[in-house]
Amino acid sequence: MGEKIFSDFRSDTVTKPTRKMRLAMANAEVGDDVFGDDPTVKKLEELGAEKIGKEASLFVPSGTMGNSIAVKVWTKELEEIIVEERSHIYNMESTHIAFISRVIPRPLPSRRGAMDPELVEKAIRKPALHIPGTSLICIENTHNYWGGAVVPIDNFRAMREIADKHGLKIHLDGARIFNASISSGVPVKEYTKYVDSVMFCLSKGLSAPIGSLLAGSKEFIEKARRIRKLLGGGMRQVGVIAAAGIISLTEMIDRLAEDHNRAKRLAEGICNLPGIELDPKDVETNIIFLKFNHPRISIQEFLNKLKEKGILALGLAGRIRLVTHKDINDEDVEKTIKAFKEILKY
Repeated sequence: MGEKIFSDFRSDTVTKPTRKMRLAMANAEVGDDVFGDDPTVKKLEELGAEKIGKEASLFVPSGTMGNSIAVKVWTKELEEIIVEERSHIYNMESTHIAFISRVIPRPLPSRRGAMDPELVEKAIRKPALHIPGTSLICIENTHNYWGGAVVPIDNFRAMREIADKHGLKIHLDGARIFNASISSGVPVKEYTKYVDSVMFCLSKGLSAPIGSLLAGSKEFIEKARRIRKLLGGGMRQVGVIAAAGIISLTEMIDRLAEDHNRAKRLAEGICNLPGIELDPKDVETNIIFLKFNHPRISIQEFLNKLKEKGILALGLAGRIRLVTHKDINDEDVEKTIKAFKEILKY
């Protein structure tokens, strides 16, 4: 018997590289990237910087490493950084803020990922004997734990004004920044012109198997390259991976709208079922986060029943996450709506 094929909604990180990516990887021209000799990596980094509107970029193995490097470059030990309380950088990146950079996070509440500018300004502190000084503001767009919410461009402008007023830097965790742009119609460069550095993933909706890019000024990237090396991120003939990232940036961005449409269709199909708390209007991109409170079935039991029907979803903090991506089609969405109805019908 063949291996069971699942409709995998756990994350857009499960995407498989396209056939064209695999061919490009097999035929990539390579060199030792630590020596600066890999032409494919250079091409990817130049393309990434141009796409994101920055002077330079750096290829890193993961988004977490990219964010780690940015915080390390922009801060000094014992300083404080402002983060949104549900942000990925604060909740899901293995406490690199404290472990690597030795700085203190100050988490603030938000409205769907957009922090109140007045609250941010009030939270900024000058260093004193008992008090750490604030040096960095971190923004996330789209915002994972707010269900793929798009942080409005006006919020970026407000954060820039505050940062300039107080001499702070802004780092954007833009793991899914292209999703934000496709959904809002705001060009990516319009978002990034208000931040000093940005990390974005190639390995999520853009479907590359590995890698992210960290972008900023040339001076910033020179420092970032040194930090990447000390973190063990110096790679050798890595053009075999960078080749897939080039296709991500040239062919996989515009199709993200398909993922958004499928997520909206799925949300509309399950939102009125017993035990489901979900407003389809909140589904702006490719992530659905729903509250599950059914009187006769737990989240884990429900996830197990979905799995029996060939559907994988993720349970997180009392909620269920479903993420659409390249490898989810219309049939997967309809199958999942049907499965939800069958499991929750009693």
